[in-house]
Amino acid sequence: MSDNPAPSLYAAREPIFPRRVSGKFRNLKWIIMIITLGIYYITPWIRWDRGPQLPDQAVLIDLTGRRFFFFWIEIWPHEFYFVAGLLIMAGLGLFLFTSALGRVWCGYACPQTVWTDLFILVERWIEGDRNARLRLHRQKKMDFRKARLRATKWVAWFLIGLATGGAWVFYFSDAPTLLRDLVTLNAHPVAYTTMLILTLTTFFFGGFAREQICIYACPWPRIQAAMMDEDTLTVGYREWRGEPRGKGKSREGLGDCIDCNACVNVCPVGIDIRDGQQLECITCALCIDACDDMMEKIGKPRGLIDYLALSDEPREREGNAPRPVWQHIFRVRTMMYTALWSLVGIGLVFALFIRPDIEITVAPVRNPTFVTLSDGSIRNTYDVRLLNKHGDDRPFRVTLNGDEFLRVQLEGTPYETVTVPANETLIQKVYVIAPRGSGPAEAERTEFRFWVEDLTNGERAHKDTIFNGRAN
Repeated sequence: MSDNPAPSLYAAREPIFPRRVSGKFRNLKWIIMIITLGIYYITPWIRWDRGPQLPDQAVLIDLTGRRFFFFWIEIWPHEFYFVAGLLIMAGLGLFLFTSALGRVWCGYACPQTVWTDLFILVERWIEGDRNARLRLHRQKKMDFRKARLRATKWVAWFLIGLATGGAWVFYFSDAPTLLRDLVTLNAHPVAYTTMLILTLTTFFFGGFAREQICIYACPWPRIQAAMMDEDTLTVGYREWRGEPRGKGKSREGLGDCIDCNACVNVCPVGIDIRDGQQLECITCALCIDACDDMMEKIGKPRGLIDYLALSDEPREREGNAPRPVWQHIFRVRTMMYTALWSLVGIGLVFALFIRPDIEITVAPVRNPTFVTLSDGSIRNTYDVRLLNKHGDDRPFRVTLNGDEFLRVQLEGTPYETVTVPANETLIQKVYVIAPRGSGPAEAERTEFRFWVEDLTNGERAHKDTIFNGRAN
Protein backbone atom coordinates (compact mmCIF):
# COMPACT_ATOMS: atom_id res chain seq x y z
CA MET A 1 0.00 0.00 0.00
CA SER A 2 1.15 3.54 -0.72
CA ASP A 3 2.37 5.64 2.19
CA ASN A 4 1.07 8.80 0.54
CA PRO A 5 -2.06 10.17 2.26
CA ALA A 6 -5.23 10.48 0.21
CA PRO A 7 -5.76 13.97 -1.20
CA SER A 8 -8.21 16.11 0.72
CA LEU A 9 -11.56 16.71 -0.92
CA TYR A 10 -12.04 19.91 1.06
CA ALA A 11 -10.55 23.25 0.12
CA ALA A 12 -10.74 26.11 2.59
CA ARG A 13 -12.76 29.07 1.39
CA GLU A 14 -10.73 31.97 0.05
CA PRO A 15 -12.71 35.17 0.73
CA ILE A 16 -13.73 37.12 -2.36
CA PHE A 17 -13.65 40.93 -2.36
CA PRO A 18 -15.48 42.16 -5.46
CA ARG A 19 -14.58 45.60 -6.72
CA ARG A 20 -17.15 48.35 -6.93
CA VAL A 21 -18.62 48.81 -10.41
CA SER A 22 -21.22 51.05 -11.97
CA GLY A 23 -23.40 50.56 -15.02
CA LYS A 24 -26.89 49.68 -16.17
CA PHE A 25 -26.88 46.16 -14.74
CA ARG A 26 -25.48 47.31 -11.39
CA ASN A 27 -28.16 50.01 -11.27
CA LEU A 28 -30.82 47.44 -12.11
CA LYS A 29 -29.61 45.25 -9.24
CA TRP A 30 -29.77 48.22 -6.85
CA ILE A 31 -33.36 48.91 -7.90
CA ILE A 32 -34.38 45.26 -7.48
CA MET A 33 -32.63 45.09 -4.10
CA ILE A 34 -34.46 48.18 -2.82
CA ILE A 35 -37.84 46.94 -4.08
CA THR A 36 -37.52 43.37 -2.79
CA LEU A 37 -36.13 44.35 0.61
CA GLY A 38 -38.75 47.08 0.88
CA ILE A 39 -41.53 44.58 0.20
CA TYR A 40 -40.08 42.11 2.70
CA TYR A 41 -39.59 44.58 5.55
CA ILE A 42 -42.68 46.78 5.04
CA THR A 43 -45.40 44.27 4.11
CA PRO A 44 -46.19 43.05 7.69
CA TRP A 45 -46.97 46.64 8.71
CA ILE A 46 -49.58 47.27 6.01
CA ARG A 47 -53.06 47.41 7.54
CA TRP A 48 -56.25 46.06 5.91
CA ASP A 49 -59.68 46.55 7.48
CA ARG A 50 -61.60 43.24 7.53
CA GLY A 51 -64.08 44.11 10.25
CA PRO A 52 -64.10 43.77 14.04
CA GLN A 53 -63.68 39.98 14.20
CA LEU A 54 -60.74 39.53 11.81
CA PRO A 55 -57.09 40.65 11.90
CA ASP A 56 -56.36 43.95 10.16
CA GLN A 57 -52.91 42.91 8.90
CA ALA A 58 -52.83 42.86 5.09
CA VAL A 59 -50.58 39.79 4.83
CA LEU A 60 -50.79 37.33 7.69
CA ILE A 61 -50.13 33.61 8.10
CA ASP A 62 -52.47 32.94 11.01
CA LEU A 63 -51.33 29.56 12.34
CA THR A 64 -53.65 29.78 15.35
CA GLY A 65 -56.71 30.40 13.22
CA ARG A 66 -55.32 28.14 10.48
CA ARG A 67 -55.81 30.72 7.76
CA PHE A 68 -53.76 32.82 5.35
CA PHE A 69 -54.75 36.42 4.71
CA PHE A 70 -53.54 38.33 1.67
CA PHE A 71 -55.25 41.70 1.42
CA TRP A 72 -58.87 40.86 0.42
CA ILE A 73 -58.15 37.14 -0.08
CA GLU A 74 -58.64 34.64 2.75
CA ILE A 75 -57.32 31.08 2.31
CA TRP A 76 -58.66 28.30 4.56
CA PRO A 77 -56.83 25.02 5.33
CA HIS A 78 -58.95 22.97 2.92
CA GLU A 79 -58.09 25.48 0.18
CA PHE A 80 -54.39 24.67 0.26
CA TYR A 81 -54.60 23.98 -3.47
CA PHE A 82 -54.29 27.76 -3.93
CA VAL A 83 -50.86 27.65 -2.25
CA ALA A 84 -49.92 24.57 -4.29
CA GLY A 85 -50.98 26.40 -7.44
CA LEU A 86 -48.83 29.40 -6.56
CA LEU A 87 -45.84 27.11 -5.98
CA ILE A 88 -46.43 25.50 -9.38
CA MET A 89 -46.56 28.95 -10.96
CA ALA A 90 -43.31 29.89 -9.22
CA GLY A 91 -41.64 26.74 -10.57
CA LEU A 92 -42.91 27.33 -14.10
CA GLY A 93 -41.80 30.96 -13.82
CA LEU A 94 -38.28 29.81 -12.93
CA PHE A 95 -38.29 27.44 -15.89
CA LEU A 96 -39.51 30.22 -18.20
CA PHE A 97 -36.97 32.86 -17.15
CA THR A 98 -34.10 30.36 -17.06
CA SER A 99 -34.97 29.11 -20.55
CA ALA A 100 -35.05 32.67 -21.87
CA LEU A 101 -32.31 34.43 -19.87
CA GLY A 102 -30.33 31.82 -17.97
CA ARG A 103 -29.90 32.20 -14.21
CA VAL A 104 -31.55 35.62 -14.17
CA TRP A 105 -33.34 34.75 -10.91
CA CYS A 106 -30.04 33.90 -9.23
CA GLY A 107 -28.35 37.05 -10.46
CA TYR A 108 -31.00 39.59 -9.56
CA ALA A 109 -33.79 38.45 -7.24
CA CYS A 110 -32.69 35.39 -5.23
CA PRO A 111 -32.74 36.23 -1.48
CA GLN A 112 -29.17 34.97 -1.14
CA THR A 113 -28.05 37.36 -3.89
CA VAL A 114 -30.03 40.31 -2.54
CA TRP A 115 -28.77 39.97 1.04
CA THR A 116 -25.22 39.29 -0.15
CA ASP A 117 -25.31 42.53 -2.16
CA LEU A 118 -26.46 44.35 0.96
CA PHE A 119 -23.74 42.79 3.10
CA ILE A 120 -21.05 43.64 0.54
CA LEU A 121 -22.35 47.22 0.38
CA VAL A 122 -22.05 47.56 4.16
CA GLU A 123 -18.60 45.95 4.06
CA ARG A 124 -17.48 48.44 1.41
CA TRP A 125 -18.82 51.40 3.40
CA ILE A 126 -16.89 50.32 6.51
CA GLU A 127 -13.66 48.79 5.17
CA GLY A 128 -13.28 50.43 1.77
CA ASP A 129 -13.24 49.11 -1.80
CA ARG A 130 -11.54 45.95 -3.05
CA ASN A 131 -7.90 46.93 -2.56
CA ALA A 132 -8.49 48.26 0.96
CA ARG A 133 -10.37 45.12 1.97
CA LEU A 134 -7.66 42.91 0.48
CA ARG A 135 -4.97 44.72 2.45
CA LEU A 136 -6.98 44.41 5.64
CA HIS A 137 -7.55 40.69 5.01
CA ARG A 138 -3.86 40.02 4.37
CA GLN A 139 -2.78 41.98 7.42
CA LYS A 140 -1.68 39.35 9.92
CA LYS A 141 -1.52 41.58 12.95
CA MET A 142 -4.83 42.30 14.67
CA ASP A 143 -4.26 45.93 15.65
CA PHE A 144 -6.88 48.32 17.02
CA ARG A 145 -7.92 49.60 13.58
CA LYS A 146 -8.53 46.13 12.16
CA ALA A 147 -10.41 45.03 15.28
CA ARG A 148 -12.55 48.19 15.16
CA LEU A 149 -13.42 47.76 11.47
CA ARG A 150 -14.20 44.06 11.86
CA ALA A 151 -16.33 44.63 14.96
CA THR A 152 -18.23 47.48 13.29
CA LYS A 153 -18.87 45.37 10.19
CA TRP A 154 -20.02 42.34 12.16
CA VAL A 155 -22.35 44.43 14.32
CA ALA A 156 -23.89 45.95 11.19
CA TRP A 157 -24.30 42.48 9.65
CA PHE A 158 -25.86 41.18 12.86
CA LEU A 159 -28.37 44.05 12.92
CA ILE A 160 -29.33 43.30 9.31
CA GLY A 161 -29.79 39.65 10.26
CA LEU A 162 -31.85 40.66 13.30
CA ALA A 163 -34.09 42.85 11.14
CA THR A 164 -34.44 39.96 8.71
CA GLY A 165 -35.46 37.48 11.41
CA GLY A 166 -37.73 40.06 13.02
CA ALA A 167 -39.53 40.83 9.78
CA TRP A 168 -40.13 37.12 9.20
CA VAL A 169 -41.89 36.48 12.52
CA PHE A 170 -44.10 39.54 11.93
CA TYR A 171 -45.77 37.65 9.08
CA PHE A 172 -47.15 35.12 11.59
CA SER A 173 -48.67 37.47 14.17
CA ASP A 174 -50.02 40.99 14.43
CA ALA A 175 -46.87 43.01 13.82
CA PRO A 176 -47.40 45.97 16.25
CA THR A 177 -48.54 43.65 19.04
CA LEU A 178 -45.66 41.24 18.51
CA LEU A 179 -43.12 44.06 18.41
CA ARG A 180 -44.35 45.34 21.76
CA ASP A 181 -44.21 41.84 23.22
CA LEU A 182 -40.69 41.31 21.85
CA VAL A 183 -39.41 44.55 23.36
CA THR A 184 -41.07 43.91 26.73
CA LEU A 185 -39.86 40.27 26.71
CA ASN A 186 -43.43 38.95 26.77
CA ALA A 187 -43.38 37.23 23.37
CA HIS A 188 -43.62 33.47 23.02
CA PRO A 189 -40.25 31.65 23.15
CA VAL A 190 -40.88 30.36 19.61
CA ALA A 191 -40.70 33.95 18.34
CA TYR A 192 -37.31 34.55 19.98
CA THR A 193 -35.99 31.18 18.81
CA THR A 194 -37.09 31.79 15.22
CA MET A 195 -35.55 35.26 15.21
CA LEU A 196 -32.27 33.93 16.61
CA ILE A 197 -32.04 31.15 14.00
CA LEU A 198 -32.82 33.48 11.10
CA THR A 199 -30.49 36.16 12.44
CA LEU A 200 -27.55 33.75 12.67
CA THR A 201 -28.23 32.10 9.29
CA THR A 202 -28.53 35.49 7.56
CA PHE A 203 -25.36 36.66 9.29
CA PHE A 204 -23.47 33.53 8.23
CA PHE A 205 -24.88 33.10 4.71
CA GLY A 206 -24.52 36.77 3.75
CA GLY A 207 -21.22 37.43 5.49
CA PHE A 208 -19.10 34.28 5.46
CA ALA A 209 -20.60 31.75 3.02
CA ARG A 210 -21.71 33.99 0.19
CA GLU A 211 -20.68 32.18 -2.97
CA GLN A 212 -20.48 28.85 -1.12
CA ILE A 213 -24.26 28.79 -0.73
CA CYS A 214 -24.74 29.35 -4.47
CA ILE A 215 -22.10 26.82 -5.51
CA TYR A 216 -22.53 23.99 -3.02
CA ALA A 217 -25.81 24.37 -1.09
CA CYS A 218 -28.21 25.48 -3.79
CA PRO A 219 -29.46 22.74 -6.18
CA TRP A 220 -30.54 25.18 -8.89
CA PRO A 221 -27.13 25.45 -10.67
CA ARG A 222 -27.29 21.72 -11.34
CA ILE A 223 -30.91 21.80 -12.52
CA GLN A 224 -30.70 24.84 -14.75
CA ALA A 225 -28.85 23.02 -17.55
CA ALA A 226 -32.06 21.14 -18.36
CA MET A 227 -33.87 24.47 -18.77
CA MET A 228 -31.33 26.04 -21.14
CA ASP A 229 -30.46 25.42 -24.77
CA GLU A 230 -28.38 27.04 -27.50
CA ASP A 231 -30.94 29.87 -27.89
CA THR A 232 -30.88 30.90 -24.23
CA LEU A 233 -29.51 34.38 -23.69
CA THR A 234 -26.93 34.29 -20.92
CA VAL A 235 -23.82 36.18 -19.89
CA GLY A 236 -20.87 35.15 -22.04
CA TYR A 237 -17.55 36.26 -23.50
CA ARG A 238 -17.12 36.85 -27.25
CA GLU A 239 -13.91 34.87 -27.51
CA TRP A 240 -13.76 35.28 -31.30
CA ARG A 241 -13.53 39.02 -30.81
CA GLY A 242 -11.41 39.20 -27.66
CA GLU A 243 -8.67 36.65 -28.41
CA PRO A 244 -5.76 36.62 -28.43
CA ARG A 245 -5.78 38.88 -25.43
CA GLY A 246 -2.84 41.01 -24.39
CA LYS A 247 -1.65 44.29 -22.92
CA GLY A 248 0.45 47.07 -24.35
CA LYS A 249 0.11 49.98 -26.74
CA SER A 250 0.75 47.89 -29.82
CA ARG A 251 -2.52 46.03 -30.47
CA GLU A 252 -1.57 44.55 -33.82
CA GLY A 253 -2.58 40.89 -34.00
CA LEU A 254 -4.40 41.04 -30.66
CA GLY A 255 -8.08 40.91 -29.85
CA ASP A 256 -10.08 43.51 -27.98
CA CYS A 257 -9.45 41.97 -24.54
CA ILE A 258 -6.54 43.70 -22.85
CA ASP A 259 -6.43 41.17 -20.00
CA CYS A 260 -7.20 43.84 -17.39
CA ASN A 261 -9.09 41.36 -15.19
CA ALA A 262 -11.79 43.94 -14.51
CA CYS A 263 -14.44 41.27 -15.14
CA VAL A 264 -12.79 38.96 -12.60
CA ASN A 265 -12.36 41.66 -9.95
CA VAL A 266 -16.06 42.55 -9.88
CA CYS A 267 -17.35 38.97 -9.89
CA PRO A 268 -19.08 38.09 -6.57
CA VAL A 269 -18.23 34.39 -7.01
CA GLY A 270 -14.65 34.99 -8.17
CA ILE A 271 -14.75 33.30 -11.60
CA ASP A 272 -13.32 34.35 -14.94
CA ILE A 273 -16.19 34.54 -17.44
CA ARG A 274 -13.64 34.31 -20.26
CA ASP A 275 -13.21 30.62 -19.40
CA GLY A 276 -16.72 29.94 -20.70
CA GLN A 277 -19.97 28.95 -19.01
CA GLN A 278 -19.43 27.73 -15.45
CA LEU A 279 -21.63 26.28 -12.75
CA GLU A 280 -20.55 29.03 -10.33
CA CYS A 281 -21.76 31.89 -12.57
CA ILE A 282 -25.00 33.44 -11.30
CA THR A 283 -25.28 35.75 -14.37
CA CYS A 284 -25.38 38.91 -12.26
CA ALA A 285 -23.96 40.76 -15.32
CA LEU A 286 -21.55 42.90 -13.28
CA CYS A 287 -18.77 41.68 -15.55
CA ILE A 288 -20.65 43.25 -18.47
CA ASP A 289 -20.62 46.65 -16.76
CA ALA A 290 -16.93 46.33 -15.91
CA CYS A 291 -15.94 45.27 -19.43
CA ASP A 292 -18.09 47.89 -21.15
CA ASP A 293 -16.47 50.58 -19.01
CA MET A 294 -13.01 49.35 -20.01
CA MET A 295 -13.93 49.12 -23.70
CA GLU A 296 -15.05 52.74 -23.66
CA LYS A 297 -11.75 53.79 -22.08
CA ILE A 298 -9.67 52.11 -24.80
CA GLY A 299 -11.98 53.12 -27.62
CA LYS A 300 -13.36 49.68 -28.47
CA PRO A 301 -17.00 48.70 -29.05
CA ARG A 302 -19.01 47.63 -26.01
CA GLY A 303 -20.33 44.09 -25.75
CA LEU A 304 -17.15 42.03 -25.51
CA ILE A 305 -18.91 40.44 -22.52
CA ASP A 306 -22.64 40.51 -22.96
CA TYR A 307 -25.89 38.58 -22.95
CA LEU A 308 -25.55 36.27 -25.94
CA ALA A 309 -26.76 32.93 -27.29
CA LEU A 310 -24.60 30.04 -28.44
CA SER A 311 -26.65 29.73 -31.62
CA ASP A 312 -25.45 33.19 -32.71
CA GLU A 313 -21.76 32.35 -32.46
CA PRO A 314 -21.35 31.09 -36.07
CA ARG A 315 -23.09 34.20 -37.40
CA GLU A 316 -20.93 36.56 -35.36
CA ARG A 317 -17.71 34.73 -36.28
CA GLU A 318 -18.57 35.41 -39.92
CA GLY A 319 -19.08 39.09 -39.13
CA ASN A 320 -22.88 39.08 -39.18
CA ALA A 321 -25.13 40.64 -36.56
CA PRO A 322 -26.78 38.31 -34.01
CA ARG A 323 -30.44 37.54 -34.36
CA PRO A 324 -32.90 39.94 -32.68
CA VAL A 325 -33.47 39.36 -28.98
CA TRP A 326 -37.17 38.63 -29.46
CA GLN A 327 -36.35 35.60 -31.61
CA HIS A 328 -34.46 34.10 -28.67
CA ILE A 329 -37.18 35.00 -26.18
CA PHE A 330 -40.23 33.88 -28.16
CA ARG A 331 -39.60 30.31 -29.16
CA VAL A 332 -41.43 27.01 -28.69
CA ARG A 333 -40.02 26.19 -25.25
CA THR A 334 -40.64 29.59 -23.70
CA MET A 335 -44.12 29.83 -25.22
CA MET A 336 -45.00 26.41 -23.77
CA TYR A 337 -43.84 27.50 -20.32
CA THR A 338 -45.80 30.75 -20.70
CA ALA A 339 -48.93 28.88 -21.74
CA LEU A 340 -48.69 26.46 -18.80
CA TRP A 341 -47.98 29.31 -16.39
CA SER A 342 -50.97 31.26 -17.70
CA LEU A 343 -53.31 28.26 -17.52
CA VAL A 344 -52.45 27.63 -13.87
CA GLY A 345 -52.89 31.34 -13.08
CA ILE A 346 -56.24 31.57 -14.87
CA GLY A 347 -57.42 28.41 -13.10
CA LEU A 348 -56.51 29.84 -9.69
CA VAL A 349 -58.26 33.14 -10.39
CA PHE A 350 -61.36 31.29 -11.64
CA ALA A 351 -61.39 29.04 -8.56
CA LEU A 352 -60.96 32.09 -6.33
CA PHE A 353 -64.01 33.86 -7.71
CA ILE A 354 -66.37 30.88 -7.80
CA ARG A 355 -65.67 29.53 -4.31
CA PRO A 356 -68.72 29.75 -2.01
CA ASP A 357 -68.94 31.72 1.23
CA ILE A 358 -70.57 28.79 3.03
CA GLU A 359 -69.53 25.14 2.87
CA ILE A 360 -70.70 21.83 4.30
CA THR A 361 -68.91 18.53 4.82
CA VAL A 362 -70.53 15.39 6.23
CA ALA A 363 -68.89 12.51 8.10
CA PRO A 364 -71.21 9.61 9.01
CA VAL A 365 -70.60 8.15 12.47
CA ARG A 366 -69.66 4.50 11.80
CA ASN A 367 -69.70 3.10 15.31
CA PRO A 368 -72.47 2.06 15.28
CA THR A 369 -73.60 2.45 11.66
CA PHE A 370 -77.21 2.91 12.79
CA VAL A 371 -79.29 2.61 15.94
CA THR A 372 -82.75 1.07 16.30
CA LEU A 373 -84.81 3.20 18.68
CA SER A 374 -87.45 1.91 21.12
CA ASP A 375 -90.31 2.80 18.74
CA GLY A 376 -88.70 0.78 15.92
CA SER A 377 -87.38 3.76 13.95
CA ILE A 378 -83.82 3.82 12.60
CA ARG A 379 -81.39 6.62 13.43
CA ASN A 380 -78.11 7.51 11.71
CA THR A 381 -75.69 10.01 13.21
CA TYR A 382 -73.56 12.47 11.21
CA ASP A 383 -70.89 15.00 12.10
CA VAL A 384 -71.77 17.95 9.88
CA ARG A 385 -69.08 20.60 9.51
CA LEU A 386 -70.52 24.03 8.67
CA LEU A 387 -68.14 26.74 7.46
CA ASN A 388 -69.09 30.41 7.58
CA LYS A 389 -66.66 32.63 5.67
CA HIS A 390 -68.60 35.82 6.32
CA GLY A 391 -67.47 38.47 8.77
CA ASP A 392 -70.58 38.15 10.96
CA ASP A 393 -72.51 35.35 12.68
CA ARG A 394 -74.99 33.66 10.35
CA PRO A 395 -78.04 31.42 11.02
CA PHE A 396 -77.77 28.22 8.95
CA ARG A 397 -80.71 25.90 8.34
CA VAL A 398 -80.01 22.20 7.75
CA THR A 399 -82.54 20.23 5.69
CA LEU A 400 -82.74 16.99 3.70
CA ASN A 401 -83.58 16.17 0.12
CA GLY A 402 -84.20 12.54 -0.85
CA ASP A 403 -86.42 9.94 0.75
CA GLU A 404 -89.60 11.73 1.86
CA PHE A 405 -89.80 9.69 5.09
CA LEU A 406 -86.42 10.81 6.44
CA ARG A 407 -86.40 13.62 8.96
CA VAL A 408 -83.55 15.61 10.48
CA GLN A 409 -82.83 16.55 14.08
CA LEU A 410 -79.98 18.76 15.33
CA GLU A 411 -78.36 17.87 18.63
CA GLY A 412 -78.84 20.53 21.29
CA THR A 413 -81.76 22.31 19.64
CA PRO A 414 -85.33 21.39 18.66
CA TYR A 415 -85.02 23.49 15.53
CA GLU A 416 -83.40 22.92 12.14
CA THR A 417 -81.40 26.14 12.52
CA VAL A 418 -78.01 26.70 14.14
CA THR A 419 -75.91 29.86 14.37
CA VAL A 420 -72.39 29.58 12.95
CA PRO A 421 -69.91 32.18 14.28
CA ALA A 422 -68.21 34.57 11.87
CA ASN A 423 -65.20 33.17 10.01
CA GLU A 424 -65.35 29.89 11.87
CA THR A 425 -66.19 26.23 11.38
CA LEU A 426 -68.90 24.67 13.52
CA ILE A 427 -69.14 20.89 13.93
CA GLN A 428 -72.79 20.04 14.51
CA LYS A 429 -73.98 16.55 15.38
CA VAL A 430 -77.04 15.78 13.27
CA TYR A 431 -79.46 12.83 13.57
CA VAL A 432 -81.38 11.51 10.54
CA ILE A 433 -84.32 9.32 11.49
CA ALA A 434 -86.50 6.98 9.43
CA PRO A 435 -89.80 6.15 11.23
CA ARG A 436 -90.85 2.53 11.58
CA GLY A 437 -92.62 1.19 8.51
CA SER A 438 -91.17 3.83 6.15
CA GLY A 439 -89.16 3.14 3.00
CA PRO A 440 -88.98 0.01 0.82
CA ALA A 441 -88.44 -3.26 2.66
CA GLU A 442 -85.46 -4.28 0.55
CA ALA A 443 -83.52 -0.98 0.96
CA GLU A 444 -80.41 -1.39 3.11
CA ARG A 445 -78.91 1.92 2.00
CA THR A 446 -80.77 5.05 0.99
CA GLU A 447 -79.12 7.97 -0.77
CA PHE A 448 -80.07 11.48 0.30
CA ARG A 449 -78.66 15.00 0.31
CA PHE A 450 -77.90 17.40 3.14
CA TRP A 451 -78.71 21.02 2.34
CA VAL A 452 -77.48 24.02 4.33
CA GLU A 453 -78.96 27.45 3.71
CA ASP A 454 -77.70 30.81 4.92
CA LEU A 455 -80.92 32.43 6.13
CA THR A 456 -79.34 35.90 5.83
CA ASN A 457 -78.82 35.91 2.08
CA GLY A 458 -80.30 32.61 0.88
CA GLU A 459 -76.98 31.11 -0.25
CA ARG A 460 -77.03 27.30 -0.23
CA ALA A 461 -74.60 24.38 -0.27
CA HIS A 462 -75.15 20.62 -0.27
CA LYS A 463 -73.48 17.27 0.34
CA ASP A 464 -74.66 13.80 -0.71
CA THR A 465 -74.42 10.86 1.70
CA ILE A 466 -76.02 7.53 2.64
CA PHE A 467 -78.63 6.47 5.20
CA ASN A 468 -78.02 2.93 6.50
CA GLY A 469 -80.62 0.44 7.76
CA ARG A 470 -84.25 -0.59 7.09
CA ALA A 471 -87.11 0.94 9.02
CA ASN A 472 -89.80 -1.72 8.53
